[in-house]
Parts: sequence; structure tokens; C-alpha cells
Amino acid sequence: MSLLTDPAFDTPAYDDSVLDDAAWSSLTGEHAHLAEGGDLVRRYPVDVSPFAAVRTWDDPDVWAAIIDLVGYDTDFPAPPESVALPAGWTRGELHAGVQLVETDRIAARPDPEAVVLGEADVPEMLDLVARAKPGPFLPRTHELGRYVGIRRDGRLAAMAGERLRPAGWTEISAVATDERYRGQGLASRLVLDVVHHVHERGARALMHAAAGNTNAIRLYESLGFVLRRRNEFGTVRTPSAA
Repeated sequence: MSLLTDPAFDTPAYDDSVLDDAAWSSLTGEHAHLAEGGDLVRRYPVDVSPFAAVRTWDDPDVWAAIIDLVGYDTDFPAPPESVALPAGWTRGELHAGVQLVETDRIAARPDPEAVVLGEADVPEMLDLVARAKPGPFLPRTHELGRYVGIRRDGRLAAMAGERLRPAGWTEISAVATDERYRGQGLASRLVLDVVHHVHERGARALMHAAAGNTNAIRLYESLGFVLRRRNEFGTVRTPSAA
């Protein structure tokens, strides 16, 4: 039975509240050196990641702080639907997602073919992501953590890496395989390699996926991840300057 249809998986695997707002924990912790903003609203540089977060939606000053940071007529990650928007703000389309966390079933191990990717590899990484479409990956996304790949025939065949770093955790992201090399287990190998190095730092691994990406979810489930929570992600639009 899939984790998406098994009612038992609606019980959180970990009751770790830091995962409820992984972006804010990351931007105020491990990635504070990359963060733009202040005590109420923070974001990553626009060429690093589209993630942004607020300390709380209960503070009435949060809306002005968002505009101060991102400007007018600009998208920002949406608050929960229960949060009322001020006049002039509009919601975009919401998308269903899932948050997955590792279990003790995961057989993390270093991969002998995995090579660390860096700035010189960015053009290849961007090209692979554009074709495989695992999610946002920008020219400086590799600065968020350790990214690794496997090469075949002189080209980047698969990649995976680290994105958000909430306290005690590391998010695995940008899991992508060139269509010419799919079916060889390259993505699984790289995920297990990344998890191994996460464990070496004393952290645990989590992942996010679109709820409709059932193939990826089945892969992560087979490796030893389980559903922690279902969530929705989308954007709100700040008012126009007028």
C-alpha cells in the first residue's frame, strides 16, 4: 500500500515542530549567512532559492515587512488558508505536496561513483534540471549544501543534493536523472549517498515532493522514507505600488 493511501501514515513519523516551518528554521540557522531580511521576514537570494518565510503570521507588521523585502507586485510563499490577506493582496493557485522523513529502514551508504559538483558544473546541472524538472534549481542553488552526480559517457547522468537545513535536519532535493540513463538506479544511489553524508553530520534527512509525483514518492518510500505531513504550497501577490 502506498504511503499516500495508507491511513496509518497520517500519524507523523516525527513530532518535530521545526519541520513545520523548515524554511524559517533554515534561514535563521544553518543558512543565516545567505539570508536576506530581518527578524520577521527572510528569504534566500533570488539566484539561490525561491524559498522565503516569516517568523509568524500573527504579527500585524509582517505584511509591511514582506513588501519591504520583496517589493510590490511580487510573489511570496503563501500563508495558511486560515490567514486572512490584507486588502490588495491576492492568492495564487495552491498545490498539494508531501513532506517525507527518513526511518531506520534507510540503508545510507557512500557511492563510489558519486562526484561532488560545484560552480564549474552549474551549466550541466541547470541543463539536467531543465529537462528532468525535479523542482527549482538556480545558478547558486549549489551553495545550499553538498551536491553530487554520476557521469556517463562524459555527461552528467544523474544528480542529487542538499537544500533546506532546518535544525537537526537536511532536505534532499534536485534528484534528477537524464532520460537516457533512467532505470539504472542512479537516483536511488545518489539519495543514499547524500543521506550518508547527512548522517555523518549528525543530522536526519527529509524530502518534499508534489503529491502528484507518485513515481518519485514510491521511489523515496522504497528507500525508507515515510510521510510526515501533507501540505499545500503556493504564493500570494503583494499589492501594486498604486
